[in-house]
Amino acid sequence: MINQVYRLVSPRQFEVTYKDKSIISDKLIIRPTHLSICNADQRYYTGTRGKEAMRKKLPMALIHEGVGEVVFDPLGEVKVGTKVVMVPNIPTEKNPYISENYLRSSKFRSSGYDGFMQDYVFLNRDRVVKLPENINMNVAAFTELVTIAVHAISRFEKKSHPIKETFGVWGDGNLGYITCLLLKQLYPESKVIIFGKTDYKLNHFFFVDNMIKIDEIPEELTIDHAIECAGGKGSQYAIEQIIDHINPEGTISLLGVSEYPIEINTRMVLEKGLTLLGSSRSGTADFQRTIDVYKQYPEIVDYLGTLVGEVHDVMKISDVTEAFESDLSNSWGKTVMKWMI
Repeated sequence: MINQVYRLVSPRQFEVTYKDKSIISDKLIIRPTHLSICNADQRYYTGTRGKEAMRKKLPMALIHEGVGEVVFDPLGEVKVGTKVVMVPNIPTEKNPYISENYLRSSKFRSSGYDGFMQDYVFLNRDRVVKLPENINMNVAAFTELVTIAVHAISRFEKKSHPIKETFGVWGDGNLGYITCLLLKQLYPESKVIIFGKTDYKLNHFFFVDNMIKIDEIPEELTIDHAIECAGGKGSQYAIEQIIDHINPEGTISLLGVSEYPIEINTRMVLEKGLTLLGSSRSGTADFQRTIDVYKQYPEIVDYLGTLVGEVHDVMKISDVTEAFESDLSNSWGKTVMKWMI
């Protein structure tokens, strides 16, 4: 069959390409229905990813956050119409000690490999996870972002000491919101504090135990562990504050992506015996745990609905451009494309 792929060929310029795909295989064929725009997609779209990266990775279909419906299973194992979340990570090998998202041989959609902006996506059956019935598909669209926080928490659980009375989360954006929400559900007896700088964003975090502006942190305040979700240059200031306020032998989970090197006060890291734990992306196991969390705590999906910023019906390429341009001015939440092209 001929599959249409909608690729970014240069900043702000999409083109349709055609790929001949065989349905005679063991792959599931998924029709994307809801796609969510990520900051990484925007860096490619606007051309701010860097000339070298743009030269190497374009043309490329964007989007790695998405859900869809099964339209064909050659093995007849999955019912047509089943709603699934698509896993963008594509491992090419297995390692008993290294997770699939850290293997250097793995491919990742919308990062040098075509993402989900296609008429149909052909996936290995271990690259899909079935969604709960009647889930809000606009929320489900950015499940991949939720899995990043779930993955970080899973790693944190394995590495950190058992004293977990107080968590500090730095960063009042989407990832900070998701992380706080998960911590409150998974650790109901623990205190969760959000540290941010923007009042209207912090107002969304009404479910946490305390909200503190980053320029108003009490000198005597301490936390057991911290998760940094600031990103960019803000990562440096967030980590600096975390090191100042974290208790000895605490774990600092790093999630914010910075395009440039940042300074870290290693003297105090050593003095306090701190653990700095980096986490990036996720794998199928994290997607499955996330869906299990959705089922166990259905109220989480309701809270995540707060992050649905805009929903755009996409029926032609110009609608994609309109969605990306609108997302650039959206200061809170996720922009979702209802994929009807």
